[in-house]
Amino acid sequence: MIKIYNSLTKKIEDFKPIKENELTMYVCGPTVYNFMHIGNSRPIIFFDVVARFFKYLGYKVTYVSNFTDIDDKIITRAEEEGISEAEVSEKYIKEISETYNRLNIIPHDKNPKVTENMQEIIDYIGILITKGGAYVSDGDVYFDVSKIDNYGVLSSQTIENLIQGARVETNDKKKNPVDFTLWKETLTGLRWQSPWSEGRPGWHTECVVMINNIFKGKIDIHGGGLDLKFPHHDNEIAQSMCSHDHTIANYWMHNGRIDLSGEKMSKSVGNVIWANDLLDKVDYQIYRFMVLNVPYRQPLNYREELLDQAATEYEKIRRSYNNLYRKIELEDIDLGKKDSEIEKLKTEFIEAMSNDFNTANAITSIINLSKLSNTLLRAKELDREKLASCYSLFTDMLWVLGIETNIEPLEEEDKKLVREYEAARRAKNFELSDELRKQIADKGILL
Repeated sequence: MIKIYNSLTKKIEDFKPIKENELTMYVCGPTVYNFMHIGNSRPIIFFDVVARFFKYLGYKVTYVSNFTDIDDKIITRAEEEGISEAEVSEKYIKEISETYNRLNIIPHDKNPKVTENMQEIIDYIGILITKGGAYVSDGDVYFDVSKIDNYGVLSSQTIENLIQGARVETNDKKKNPVDFTLWKETLTGLRWQSPWSEGRPGWHTECVVMINNIFKGKIDIHGGGLDLKFPHHDNEIAQSMCSHDHTIANYWMHNGRIDLSGEKMSKSVGNVIWANDLLDKVDYQIYRFMVLNVPYRQPLNYREELLDQAATEYEKIRRSYNNLYRKIELEDIDLGKKDSEIEKLKTEFIEAMSNDFNTANAITSIINLSKLSNTLLRAKELDREKLASCYSLFTDMLWVLGIETNIEPLEEEDKKLVREYEAARRAKNFELSDELRKQIADKGILL
């Protein structure tokens, strides 16, 4: 049974899908006005692993993550670069999609854009007005939070605390300072004609509408970074409670931030590490290893030492797996066999992942399997069944975490070279074996 920490109920719960053996999941995607920094990448990596694990267990997974292509920051970027907002968003959607690829993210089932859903957004705001949850004020439309019981349920905020803590800006158009924008009248940037004014939607409405359009109802998991709990996700829930009397998802999941020198990364402040810059220096497997070696709900304070440690540990795993792969390949070992000792390690891995996606413990299982693999490869007697079982599980584990080694099969000529080396070594022809070993090393073939 998979157990998930539900941010909505603040407790670990057994996962019960809406439809048996199916998973529906939506994760808030980026606003496309700049490149992706490593803080932005953590939810992308983590929820990719969530989707992979469900697929590994045999679930039919529908995973959606959006692109927000309407925003004041996009307008500013367009002015800075002297191009249109559409050109800005398309440019950075392309850049971010390439970064996804470099991070070894499985393509999402859909990546909806806000601009593709404008009429549905306008229609949805109309429904909220009709139901009494929203009101028009001088061309703008606001959501009336007083009409919702338990507003702020996700973040445990209250209307009184928000007002007393001055967490919201004063606006004479609002009935209540906590009310949030659904539609704003504007004469700048991309805008659309609506029954209330020419303008564009508020951020919090966009995701609700895209989820409704794609999934046609409540979903299993809604995810995102911890910083989205309030106000974004609380405001999504408020609208959904008004329009459809449900909280959008049965399980809300939030990952912790990646901080830099103990501070939140911010593009506006400039204290960021761009994901592409990091991936120019290290393999994606090392970076994913570092991210996944910290429980997802905990903050991760980025340091070069963490990346170095990840590189060292991943290299051990990579060599172990690649050597196992070569042995399977060169010995023509049949796959598909199961061994009881290996099955125990599989159970450990699944239990770790099923315990609120404890990727750190899952990595420990991979390290243990790596050590067993090394022992099997050094044994005098070739245990073909154990090697086959070990290889199959090793491959699955690396796939679930998205840190595959990407080793390529050998050409027949290279296989022949390796077999000649092993024959020379067994015959104690050290001069020839050393020569062949050098040729093998020059070709990058691990043994």
